Amino acid sequence: MMWRPSLLLLLLLLRRGAQGKPSPDAGPHGQGRVHHAAPLSEATHDDAHGNFQYDHEAFLGREVAKEFDQLTPEESQARLGRIVDRMDRAGDGDGWVSLAELRAWIAHTQQRHIRDSVSAAWNTYDTDRDGRVGWEELRNATYGHYEPGEEFHDVEDAETYKKMLTRDERRFRVADQDGDSMATREELTAFLHPEEFPHMRDIVIAETLEDLDKNKDGYVQVDEYIADLYSAEPGEEEPAWVQTEREQFRDFRDLNKDGKLDGSEVGHWVLPPAQDQPLVEANHLLHESDTDKDGRLSKAEILGNWNMFVGSQATNYGEDLTRHHDEL
Repeated sequence: MMWRPSLLLLLLLLRRGAQGKPSPDAGPHGQGRVHHAAPLSEATHDDAHGNFQYDHEAFLGREVAKEFDQLTPEESQARLGRIVDRMDRAGDGDGWVSLAELRAWIAHTQQRHIRDSVSAAWNTYDTDRDGRVGWEELRNATYGHYEPGEEFHDVEDAETYKKMLTRDERRFRVADQDGDSMATREELTAFLHPEEFPHMRDIVIAETLEDLDKNKDGYVQVDEYIADLYSAEPGEEEPAWVQTEREQFRDFRDLNKDGKLDGSEVGHWVLPPAQDQPLVEANHLLHESDTDKDGRLSKAEILGNWNMFVGSQATNYGEDLTRHHDEL
């Protein structure tokens, strides 16, 4: 499940492609709070049989990997060469691709769909077209323009909207890492998708606590946890799955067994520790391509093992033959 805070206003706007005030009740209820990193590829990691589809999708992203499958081997290698140059330029520019540079590239490609969604809506928020989005631009595009002291005078639930506005501004200030009150594309992406950015972890936890902690004691009690998932009708018997959730809370969420969740436990729940998949794949590609075993890759070493990094018409045909042989 993908974690999404219940007041993720602008993400909702991006998804529906509309403008205007978000609904105070627009967020998901219960389900969807937990963020699990998506796999780099749904393909089987089966290098031993010459099937490098997993590596292709991990290195390029799924959509771009499909594009490479339509290229000739010569075109595919030429494009890979340009990618190698980009990886090095994005790092230290020393002419080699390090493990860190390779990992950063894989992580970047896996977030391409997120960055594309932000780019598609960029002009909605960058109203003065200066290449950055200020807090006032973001606020006005989301909630409408109000004169100071007149915020939400034209809506029924003004106090709720004021709380939403305050919460969004707080998140914006955390995403705005250089503190200039202007969001770059990367900073706006962190605002819209905080679960993807380590420096936004604390704000994800704080917002989750605020959503669930109804008695404002700073903790999530078991009944508050259940209330986020299930609302009983008068006289209705609690379903078995709710009892299972109570057991999950007791056995797996409440790590220190004090009957409630503190911020650390909420973080462990909604942003659980996960294997660094881009690092694992980067290590794999480096190990398989580092012919002189110096712990880094030259452009020649990558191009010498190009069909592990990227596909082409030739490799796509070969993988089809391998799958057909296995089916027989």
